[in-house]
Amino acid sequence: MTTWSLRRRPGRMLGLLLLLILGFLVLRRVDWSALVPLWLRHRQLGLQAKGWNFMLEDSTFWIFGGSIHYFRVPREYWRDRLLKMKACGLNTLTTYVPWNLHEPERGKFDFSGNLDLEAFVLMAAEIGLWVILRPGPYICSEMDLGGLPSWLLQDPGMRLRTTYKGFTEAVDLYFDHLMSRVVPLQYKRGGPIIAVQVENEYGSYNKDPAYMAYVKKALEDRGIVELLLTSDNKDGLSKGIVQGVLATINLQSTRELQLLTTFLFNVQGTQPKMVMEYWTGWFDSWGGPHNILDSSEVLKTVSAIVDAGSSINLYMFHGGTNFGFMNGAMHFHDYKSDVTSYDYDAVLTEAGDYTAKYMKLRDFFGSISGIPLPPPPDLLPKVSYEPITPVLYLSLWDALKYMGEPIKSEKPINMENLPVNGGNGQAFGYILYETSITSSGVLSGRVRDRGQVFVNTVSIGFLDYKTTKIAVPLIQGYTMLRILVENRGRVNYGENIDDQRKGLIGNLYLNDSPLKKFRIYSLDMKKSFFQRFGLDKWSSLPETPTLPAFFLGSLSISSTPCDTFLKLEGWEKGVVFINGQNLGRYWNIGPQKTLYLPGPWLSSGINQVGASSPFLFPKTPCPPALPESLPSGWRVCQRVLPPSSSLRTSCWSLSLPAWFPNPLLLTLPPLSTSPGTRTDLSCPPSWALSPQVIIFEETMAGPALQFTETPHLGRNQYIKVTGWAGETEILSPASS
Repeated sequence: MTTWSLRRRPGRMLGLLLLLILGFLVLRRVDWSALVPLWLRHRQLGLQAKGWNFMLEDSTFWIFGGSIHYFRVPREYWRDRLLKMKACGLNTLTTYVPWNLHEPERGKFDFSGNLDLEAFVLMAAEIGLWVILRPGPYICSEMDLGGLPSWLLQDPGMRLRTTYKGFTEAVDLYFDHLMSRVVPLQYKRGGPIIAVQVENEYGSYNKDPAYMAYVKKALEDRGIVELLLTSDNKDGLSKGIVQGVLATINLQSTRELQLLTTFLFNVQGTQPKMVMEYWTGWFDSWGGPHNILDSSEVLKTVSAIVDAGSSINLYMFHGGTNFGFMNGAMHFHDYKSDVTSYDYDAVLTEAGDYTAKYMKLRDFFGSISGIPLPPPPDLLPKVSYEPITPVLYLSLWDALKYMGEPIKSEKPINMENLPVNGGNGQAFGYILYETSITSSGVLSGRVRDRGQVFVNTVSIGFLDYKTTKIAVPLIQGYTMLRILVENRGRVNYGENIDDQRKGLIGNLYLNDSPLKKFRIYSLDMKKSFFQRFGLDKWSSLPETPTLPAFFLGSLSISSTPCDTFLKLEGWEKGVVFINGQNLGRYWNIGPQKTLYLPGPWLSSGINQVGASSPFLFPKTPCPPALPESLPSGWRVCQRVLPPSSSLRTSCWSLSLPAWFPNPLLLTLPPLSTSPGTRTDLSCPPSWALSPQVIIFEETMAGPALQFTETPHLGRNQYIKVTGWAGETEILSPASS
C-alpha cells in the first residue's frame, strides 16, 4: 500500500496552502450579517458599564427596577402585578430563582405551574420590562435555607456556599439544567435578560475566597454572556468584590448613600452606580412587631439615590406570600421564624393593592420618564364571605393508622435524613417521634424547631431553643411518649446555615439516659399525604376534640370567586390548605392575623374548608359503602329488584334550605336492608370538582373561620383608585 508524505508531495502541500489563503480572502468579503435575523442585528453589545453610565447598545440606560418573585404570587396574577410595575414607571423586573423549589429531590426538576420561570420572564418581556435574574445558587430572600435544597444537609460534612466538592457537584448539576432554560432568554439571544447576579450578599458570609470565582465561571461556562453583578449590604461590601463583575449595594437609609460615591469608587473606579436592593419595607417575624416604612421617607430616599446618579431596584415592589412552608428564619441571639405574609410593607400590598408609596413613586418616575405612563390596572375585587364552622374532624392519633408503617430506628433521625422521598429526606412540615417509657423524670434533648410533648395523647408542654428540659409525670401502665416537631423554617441568612437540620438532633434523654426504639412518622403534608384519608375516615366534630387534629367545613360561593383573607380567631397555631394549595402557617402570637386567600384558588359552588384531602370526594366511583351521612347535594336511590312483584325506586335528594348555615352533611333516612334491595349513590359533580380548604390545628380549635376584605397585618389602609386624574380613595378595614 502506498503512503503519502510531505517529503514526496511538496507541490500538493503548497497548493493546499494557497487554496486556504484564497478561501479566507473570499470569506472576508461575505456579508455575514445577512445571516443574522433582523430582530437580533441591533442586539450585539447588551447592557454595558461604561464610565459612570450604563449603556444598552449605544444609548445611556437607567435601571429603574422592582422585585417580584414569581413563586410568591399566584400565576393567575403575574400579569396584573407586572402591569402595575410598568404603570409605576419602572423598566426592569428583578427576581430570584429558588433552587429548593425547582429541585425538591436530587435530579428531579420542577418548572411547571407557579414555578414556570420562563413563562414569567417572557411575560415581563411582552409587557415591556427588562429582566435582571438572580439565580443564586443561594438567594437569601427570607426563604427556607436561603433557597438551598434541604437534601444537601444529608451530608454530615456539608459546607454550603463554599467550593466543598459535595456542594459544587450539586450546584453544577442544577446549573446545567437551569442555565439551559435561561440562556435563550438573554438579551443577545433576543430575550429580556440584560444582567445576571453572581450569588447573593456573599461578602457577609465570606467563608471561601475561591467560591465567588467558581460561581462566576459556572455561569459563564454554561453560556451566560450578559453583564454580571454582585449585590452586598454595607457590612459585606468590602469582601464581596469579584474581578470582572460590577459591584452593587443594598441599603435603606440616606445615611448609607455615601458608600455609593466613596467605597464603590475606591474599589472599582469609574463605574455605574447601582442600588440593587433599596428596601421599601421589611419582613416580619412571629411574635414581633409589624415593620413599616413611611411613604414620605421612601420617596425621599429614592429621590436621593437617583439624584446621586445611581440606578435603583425597589426590593420589594410586590412581596407576595410565603405560601406553604417556604418561609425562612433568623438566628443571631434568638431564633425567629418569618411569618407567612411577605407583604414587606412594599409598594404593592400582599394582595396587589395600591399604596401611598405607589402613588408617590409613580409621580416621581413619571416626572423623569419623558413619556406618559400607561394607566394602572383596576384593583382586583375583595369579598368578605360568610363565616363557616367546621363539622368534620380527624384527630392526628386516629390518622396515624392510615399512614402506613412508621420508620423504625434505634435512635432519633433528623428530618433531612429520613428514608423518604426517594432517599432525599423530608424538607418541610412536621415529624412525629414515638417511643415507650416506663418511668417519670426529666426529658431533655435538642429539638428543632418546636416540639410538643405528649404522654400517650395528653400534651405536657413544649421543647424548643429556650426550653430544653421538661418534666414527665408518672403514669401507671404502658406509656407512649410522643414528640410532634415542627420545622418552623431554616435560617436564610448568617454564618450558621450549615447547622439547619430539623427534628430531633441527636439523642433524646430521660433522666440523662438516652431513649431507644423510636417509631417515626413523616408528616410533610404534601398533596399525597392527605390522599390517605378517604371519606370513611372522618367523623362528626365532637364538643371537645382531641388535638392535634384536622378539621373540615364548607364555604359556598354563588358568584365569581374573589380574593379574601381568612381570619382564625380562637384558633392558636396550625396550617391552612385549599384545593391542594398550602396557604401557610397561622399563629395567634402575631403580628400576622389573617391569611391571604387568592380568588383563583376558589371556585363557584361549595368549597370545603377544613382538614382533609384535596381529593376527599372522588369523581368516580361513589363510595363503595354507604356512610351514615353524605354531603348536601348527593342523591340516594333505593330500588327493589325482581323477583318481587314490581320494580320500585325511592330517591332522596340530600339538600338543605338556603337559610341553613354551611350546608355539609345530612343524615340519610332509614333504608331497607331486605333481600333484593339495591342502594345506589348519585354523586354530584360539584363536590368532585370543588376546591377544599384544610386546617391542621396543633393546640386549640376555634369556633369558626371568618373572612375579611382587608388583612390584619399592620396595614390599616390601602388605596382604591377611582380615576387616574388624581382622584383616589383611602379605604380602612372598617370602611372597606
